[in-house]
Amino acid sequence: MKRVILNTVLISCLAISACKKKQPPVNPEVPVNLLKVKTENVLYFDKYPSTTAALSQVNLLPQVQGAITGIFFTEGSHVKKGQKLYEIDQRIYQDNYDAAVANLKVAEGTLIQSQQDADRYEYLNKYNAVAKQQYDHAIITLQNAKNSVKASEQAVKSAKTNLTYAIVTAPFDGTIGFSQVKLGNVVSAGSTVLNTISTDNPIAVDFIINEKQLPHFEKLQNSKPVTDSLFTILLPDNSLYTSTGKISVIDRAVDSQTGSIRVRLVFPNPKGILRVGMSCVVRVHNEETSPQMILPSKAVVEQMGEYFVFVAKDSLMTAPKDQPDTVKNKHKLVAAQKKVQVGQTIGPNVIIKSGVSPGDRIVTDGVQSLHDGSQITTANKVAPAQGKGH
Repeated sequence: MKRVILNTVLISCLAISACKKKQPPVNPEVPVNLLKVKTENVLYFDKYPSTTAALSQVNLLPQVQGAITGIFFTEGSHVKKGQKLYEIDQRIYQDNYDAAVANLKVAEGTLIQSQQDADRYEYLNKYNAVAKQQYDHAIITLQNAKNSVKASEQAVKSAKTNLTYAIVTAPFDGTIGFSQVKLGNVVSAGSTVLNTISTDNPIAVDFIINEKQLPHFEKLQNSKPVTDSLFTILLPDNSLYTSTGKISVIDRAVDSQTGSIRVRLVFPNPKGILRVGMSCVVRVHNEETSPQMILPSKAVVEQMGEYFVFVAKDSLMTAPKDQPDTVKNKHKLVAAQKKVQVGQTIGPNVIIKSGVSPGDRIVTDGVQSLHDGSQITTANKVAPAQGKGH
């Protein structure tokens, strides 16, 4: 029995020994691709979601009541200041105007008569040829006649204003929308919305910036830009609008809850391409003229809102004493994790503001297998990683 057990143990040891001999040696080096950091001049834009807006916009409200008897424009078209848009039934207002004019003529006739009487009594009063009371009454009657003429003149003006208000005209050049009323609809003064008209050339583009960017934009507003194409916009179909804009207004106050503030640009719009309410993207041409450090985005790793890269460093690796002298004190590459500050993303690349220096060798492929201090090698080519690292 003891002999069987001994043979079993011996066979097991031989099997374990054979398995160990078949396992390949462990290679601690992670294969990576490296890229040397260099600086270059880059063209890029800071982008902000934006919305187009009219510099002036108004709801057209009737000033008088009545039925709509005429509509004189094409919906969605460009209209000129003073152009006739709507007509409200003028008959009652024309009648009131004619009556006011007639009353004015009567008052003017009465004034002429009162003036003649007052002149006559004034002459007689000089020679005490008329009773004092009659003279005083004549003067009072003349003054009443004058006041009556003034009241009639005001009534004519009021009637004429109402008659004028029966014709609704465009308050400024702009684009008019869909009519909210049809022929025959009865409208109420000051409450029924007839239509909306908004200016269309130039047109505003509003976007939001962080309060930390406010000094930069105030500088752009108050100084002549280095580039003519400082402000451009991308249309909803991602095409570039041909005209450039300029800062018109920076809002009066920062939103205390969000720490943001609105900036308004103005763009020429002679062809009417821009419509109020469109969603666009404002591009602010970066005027940085100094060379920038550029790295592939896939080389940057994000951890808890911070960004890191792996820098290849030479390290002297000391081999165990039992190794031959030929393998002792061999130089190896190790990956050192470095925190960086990233800037604008430009396609597949990203600007690095700080954390590394020109000439540093950065791991671009294989970063997912690394940690700080990992041994790396470039002997085996690594397939380029897909996508971005952050």
